[in-house]
Amino acid sequence: MTSLVRAACLTNYREVAQASGLDPVRMLLDANLSPSVLDEPDLMIPVERVGRLLQASATVSGNESFGLCMARSRLLSNLGAVGLLMRDQQSLRDSLKLLMRYQAFLNGALTLSIEENGNTVVIRELLMAGSTHQPTRQRVELALGVMVRLIRQLIGRDWQPRRVCFEHSAPRDLSVHTQLLGRHVEFDFEFNCIVCTRSDLDARNEFADPAMVRYAQQLLDALLKPSDETMLDEVRRTMFLLLPSGRCSIEKVSEHLGVVPRTLQRRLTDKGQSFSSLMNDIRKEQASRYVVEGSRSLREVAQLLGFTAPSSFSRWYQLQFGWSAKESRTRALAAQRAKDAAP
Repeated sequence: MTSLVRAACLTNYREVAQASGLDPVRMLLDANLSPSVLDEPDLMIPVERVGRLLQASATVSGNESFGLCMARSRLLSNLGAVGLLMRDQQSLRDSLKLLMRYQAFLNGALTLSIEENGNTVVIRELLMAGSTHQPTRQRVELALGVMVRLIRQLIGRDWQPRRVCFEHSAPRDLSVHTQLLGRHVEFDFEFNCIVCTRSDLDARNEFADPAMVRYAQQLLDALLKPSDETMLDEVRRTMFLLLPSGRCSIEKVSEHLGVVPRTLQRRLTDKGQSFSSLMNDIRKEQASRYVVEGSRSLREVAQLLGFTAPSSFSRWYQLQFGWSAKESRTRALAAQRAKDAAP
């Protein structure tokens, strides 16, 4: 199933591409996207094509921070009606909860979660890699950059996160990262996240309009009626969120979705799916990214995919891909060296 995202995610693409010495029309066509998508923000387009566009733009231009540069001028209004609803919430906590509620309608490959521990709050952004392997660096940096921008619009433009953390390695030049995200940026972290405080979440919005919220939510709910496909998306997103904890069971997923396991299994069966097949598909997507693209140890990869032992992961990987995870990583490194050595 192809994940979709609003074309508004490409806001400012044309300007950043031109500033980086690229022909935006040519790049869009090469990614199998019509140039007209830049003028149709509400159009839903395939996430994988967006990822291909951003990665190719960064590679061809040599701008390692291409995705992050696109986040510079992002506004709440770029999220459409959802962004306007966020603007009128009572607090940042309420705004983020609303964003999580409607996230599937904005970007089907992105999952948000909020984890609180004392005064520390971690806003995690989990990105599904997709069925075809491609680097996710640019999509991740765009997503976290946009989140920082949105939070500043909600609670103050001088707001600074405690930390912004990325799974991938650091670029050669950190100037764009420190300028947009602040001085505390970390790389090669366990997951992609923004760290702030509980007081940030509970900061009151003096301009909130409860009457507008009620009206706009009714309108949105009428326009975005749940469907079977939305249900499948929600199941996948919840499984994606729970896998690293080792608690991705049908019971836990059902609990998160507010249904009983029997109901969830019946709905999946009606769509020709099963819980185990969906989890296997997600593991394959993530395994391709972590093994081939990342620098994590295979033991860490096994944990992130919810395997209780590295040996179980090794057997599963061999069965799914026809060779071992170690061989996959070796082949990927060899291919990259050959590509780098090519004239």
